[in-house]
Parts: sequence; C-alpha cells; structure tokens
Amino acid sequence: MLGVLLLGVLAPAGLGISALAQLLSRGSQCVEHECFALFQRRSNFLDASRACESLQGHLMTVRSSVAADVISLLLSDNSGMNSRPWIGLKLPQGCSDPGHFDPLRGFQWVTGDNQTSYSRWARPIDQAAPLCGPLCVTVSTATNAAPGEPAWEEQQCETEADGFLCEFHFTTSCRPLAVDPRDLEAAHISSTYNTPFGVSGTDFQTLPVGSSVEVKPLGLELVCKAQPGTSEGHWSREATGAWNCNVENGGCEYLCNQSKGEPRCHCPMDTNLQADGRSCIKPVAKPCNEVCEHFCVKHDPIKPDEFTCMCETGYKLAADQHKCEDVDDCAQEPNPCPQVCVNTKGGFECRCFDGYELVDGECVELLDPCYGSDCEYQCQPVNATEYRCICAEGFKPKPEDPHRCEMFCSASSCPADCDPNSPDFCLCPEGFILDEGYICVDIDECSQGECLHSECRNLPGSYECICGPDTALAGQVSKDCDPPTAVNELEEGGSGEPPVSPTPGSPTGPPSTKPVHSGVLIGISIASLSLVVALLALLCHLRKKQGAARAELEYKCASPAKEVVLQHVRTDRTLQKF
Repeated sequence: MLGVLLLGVLAPAGLGISALAQLLSRGSQCVEHECFALFQRRSNFLDASRACESLQGHLMTVRSSVAADVISLLLSDNSGMNSRPWIGLKLPQGCSDPGHFDPLRGFQWVTGDNQTSYSRWARPIDQAAPLCGPLCVTVSTATNAAPGEPAWEEQQCETEADGFLCEFHFTTSCRPLAVDPRDLEAAHISSTYNTPFGVSGTDFQTLPVGSSVEVKPLGLELVCKAQPGTSEGHWSREATGAWNCNVENGGCEYLCNQSKGEPRCHCPMDTNLQADGRSCIKPVAKPCNEVCEHFCVKHDPIKPDEFTCMCETGYKLAADQHKCEDVDDCAQEPNPCPQVCVNTKGGFECRCFDGYELVDGECVELLDPCYGSDCEYQCQPVNATEYRCICAEGFKPKPEDPHRCEMFCSASSCPADCDPNSPDFCLCPEGFILDEGYICVDIDECSQGECLHSECRNLPGSYECICGPDTALAGQVSKDCDPPTAVNELEEGGSGEPPVSPTPGSPTGPPSTKPVHSGVLIGISIASLSLVVALLALLCHLRKKQGAARAELEYKCASPAKEVVLQHVRTDRTLQKF
C-alpha cells in the first residue's frame, strides 16, 4: 500500500535503560527512509517523548496520508490493545480560537515546526471550542469522524495513554537477506533481525542501515552497511572472505564458488580481488617507479610491463614483489654486536651494558672520569663520564678557571692560611688583612672613602657603592659610580646635551703663570723630605713586627686603591701603639 512495507509483529526490545525496562514493541513498519514503531507502555506525553529520544528517534509526525496508513496498519495488527497512543503533536501553553489557525489548529510537531499536508481531527472545526494549552494528541480508530482512518484527539498532556508511536530516520537501508530457493538446505534457513532502535524479528521487507542479522543454523552474523554517498546498503561483516554462498551470494561482488567445500569469491579476468576477499576492482596500470617501493629495474624499454623491483641495503622484497620490508639484522648469526643489538629500519645499532661504552665497535669497561683530570685540590665524579673539581675548606674554585682554587671567606674574619713549617708565613684572602698573627680581618673599604658622594656598603672581602643622584650611575650598584666613559660623556654633554658655554666675561684659556717665591720652594722641599723620613721609619717598624706575613700580603692587593687602604690601616694601628 503506497510503498508501505510491513515489518510484522516484533519481539520485546531490550533498551538497556532501567526506566524503559518494560517497554514492549507491538509492531514496526518502514516507508523509504522512515521507520515507525508502536510501543505499549502506560505513560504521559513527556515520558513517551523521552522514551523515543532515548532510542535516537522522536514521537511520530503524521504529515501525509502514507504515515496515516502506517498507523492504521499498526493499530489494526494490535486490535486487542484498544490503545490511543501518543503522536508528536502538542499545543503550547495559552488559549486561542482553533478556527483561526492552519490545519494543525495551532499545534506543533515535536520537531519544532507545523509543516503538514494532512490532518484528521476527531472533532470538526465548527464543533471545536476554544482550546487552552498545553494539550497533546493521541490517535484512535474507534471514532466516527473518519471511518477506517485514525483520528486525532486532544488530551491533557499529563494523561496516561496505553502506548506511543516513535519515528526514526535513516539515510540508507538494506533488503532482507537473499537466500537461494533452489537449495533445499537454504530453504530452512531462518534469520533474526535487530534494528538500531531496539526491535527485532524475523519477517522484514527492508531494514535501516545499522541493523544486524543472525543466521543461527550457519552461525553467521552480518551488519547492514553503506558506502559514503550511496542510498542502498549491503550486508557485510568484519571478517574477510566469503560466507555460505546460498546466503546473499556469500557477500561476493561477482561470483561465489563453494564446490570445494570452502566458499571463495572470484572476480572477472580484468579485475582483482580486494583485501576484504569479496569485492573486485579493476587494476590501473602504473609506471614501475610507482609500483616499486624503492627501485625499479626495467628489462626492456619497449615493454614497460616487464620490470623487477629492488630494495635498498637492509631491506628485502616482500611477498608481493613490489614493497620492501626491513631485514632484522639482529636475528642474524653471528650477532653483529658484541653485547646489545637494536634493529632499526634498514640497519641496526650496537649498544653496551651499563658500565661499558662502545669504542671502535667493542664494549670496554668505563674508566674513572677523574682519571687524568687536572684539579688543583680534589676531583669528584658526577656520573660515568663527567667530574667536577672541589676545593679545601676556606677555598673555592676560581670562576675563570674552575680547576684552580682561591682563598674564600664569607665572614668578617677567618683563620689565616699559615705554613705549618713557617708559622709566621700566613696568607689571607683578597680584601682581608692579617691581624693578631693568625686571623684575617676584613678591610673596611667604606671607612677609607671608597664611595665618594655615594652610600657605601662593606662586604666580606669587598664593597659596593649605591650611587648617589649626582653621580654618572645614579641609582645603580657599582664599585665606581663615575667610570671614565660616563664621566667623559657628561663632560662632552652626554645624551645629546649641548656643551655648556663659558659664562660671558669669564676668562678663558690657561691660567697666567706667576713666579714662585724661593722661600716657598725651600719650605716645600723641607716638608717633603721630612715626610719621606717619617714614612721610612714607619715602614721599618712594621717590617720588624709583621715579618714575612706582611710582605706576602702585597700580592693580595690587586688595585692601587686597596694598597692605599692597606697602608692607611697599618699607619693607624702603628700610631695608636705610639
């Protein structure tokens, strides 16, 4: 009837949802790519809608007489049910005159639209009173409004109906399994089909894509599949090769042969059997350099089809004589490596056990990483190949030469490094001075005016200046807040500043020279001579008191500024004793 394909009465469907555990399918039919199913379960409109959605569908829409015929067939096959099932038609909340609306009288499908070419209300429009939603619709054949056709009746949505109709849409479908009737054994083959929306049965005219079938006598399970862009599906399975040739031609695209017991698919002479063992494809002639994975060797330039494929070193031809597969070099005898062999694509790598290293193809035991090191004090291994130099207490590695050590003190005073054979010969770190014979005391450079016009901060063995606002490096930390380059820039104007022009009227050029009185020259000479004599006497006194330790300290003072500071400290302490 108008392409309606009767699918028959179906068995209960297991949905796997606890709320729908007792959902019972009373029948199902398909029209082209639409399938409809009648379910028996007392439920209100909302529960029925959710049940259909859980099966990847929705409540049925009746947009044409074809859909109405489907409902008639489903209800006639279940005359004992006496149900008025829900369909997917609902009036939103509110009141209105039904005479002013389209054939749906203001109702809408659950799909959100009101498109239809068919309507069949139980009450004529002239007898219909104003309606107030929300209202929902059931269908029934037990009315006099439309004999032989199911009529639509408005119901309160909270009312419980005996069942509901679901609709499912599919893009492609398969015919039931084709069984060869000439075979007596095949005539007794029965199949059980299962649809994607949870109903099953044995009597089908068509099934949507995704349906499965079980042929129990043969232990065969197939699935309805479709290639992208096609509208007709076919029965297939994951396993390769043909199945019983009496069922769907064994799945073969061309010919199925079971004369030798095991079914096999065959293709025409100009085609090749595909990897699935059932479909055929016509080969396309390709140049040999496209057929061979690595190299192609032609035997005759006039005959391009006659060639041989070859592989690179470390590979061998595969069974198809076209592709190349790796040779496991590590499986060869004897093993190409002395200890551990790791196979790679086209080659292999030799490795050694822990504690060994590969040298000229042999695994040799690792040497102590400190062997041959030039550490001044002591060598400490870091790992199997690296080491580091460490220094004795009171010393640290030199930053510019980490293999050598230099004295180091992080406090204001530290014990001196004295020669045990010559106790008077002691050394102090840079920036410290020997005091009380065996103690190195930090030199307070800040007390010597190192940071002129800036804040000075004394550090163990050093100092730093926080440059003032009137210095070239204002706000920075440095040992010289007026370096020569910065001073030159300031003198030259710096940063594009124009040079300061002399004040008008002020004298320019070198100062004028005037003769110096001879008495002044004699006084300056006498004062200078007295100062030299005093300094010589002071140095002799210090030499006798400190001995060799004081002389050795001179190499620690790397800059002229520190020599002056050291000299001042010595002079102050000598004068205090006098």
